[in-house]
Amino acid sequence: MAPTDEIYSAKIFFNAVLPLFKEIALSTGLKRSFAGKNGVIQVSAIADDGKWGTHFLLSNGAMTVQLGTHPSPTVDLEFKTLRSFNDFFKGTSKILPKIKGISHLGLLVPTFRTLLKMAALLGAKGAPANPQERILLVRLYFYLLSSGISQLNKCGHPEVSSWAKTSPDRVYAWSVDNYPELAAFIRVKAGKTKSSRGLYQRSKPFFTMRFDTPESALGILLQKDDMLASTTAKKLIMEGAPEFGAQIGNYMMLVGSYAK
Repeated sequence: MAPTDEIYSAKIFFNAVLPLFKEIALSTGLKRSFAGKNGVIQVSAIADDGKWGTHFLLSNGAMTVQLGTHPSPTVDLEFKTLRSFNDFFKGTSKILPKIKGISHLGLLVPTFRTLLKMAALLGAKGAPANPQERILLVRLYFYLLSSGISQLNKCGHPEVSSWAKTSPDRVYAWSVDNYPELAAFIRVKAGKTKSSRGLYQRSKPFFTMRFDTPESALGILLQKDDMLASTTAKKLIMEGAPEFGAQIGNYMMLVGSYAK
């Protein structure tokens, strides 16, 4: 079966967006809701080739993200189809999934609160008023974009796969000055891609999209600021050939189109 836009969106939501659940659950006031708890939280959907999912292993409040389904989750939010799953996470449908493990309210309630927080952050039209939320949102976007581009390559998106197949070993990165926690990168080599969080330490990346502040980053990430104007004002520094910045910018937009 050839990949479709429905599949591209689902891959990005399951493998790039949902892993951000952990960042939101443990980096905000929601952390208290998961403190000391154990169990398996899963979000899933029924596809033509079986059940797709992403799950989170909780051990005394510590959380591990696992791609794929779990044989016996404590809580499972199961959507009937990939389309219903995509529509829910795009905010175009309010039809709730089938809830398995509804008696486990201690996990179910904070799970929904975290998903709602995720939707509010990633659906924001402007920068959050709270400085800490602005920093968190930049981190979420960097992780989403680096992972999303890699996921499109892995599921055979023609444009991204063609780029990856002809690429030598190169690293493309995103960062914010004086915020080492606000960084992510993707490594591309002979058709393979791998996204990672944090600064690339082995050498200088082939290309870096570097911002002077989290606010400047959000101006571009939320499509509020003009990229050329931001570059002229040195809010955005392109470390590498400008044509590669335009190329990565196009792939960032592509990920956004499937995630919204």
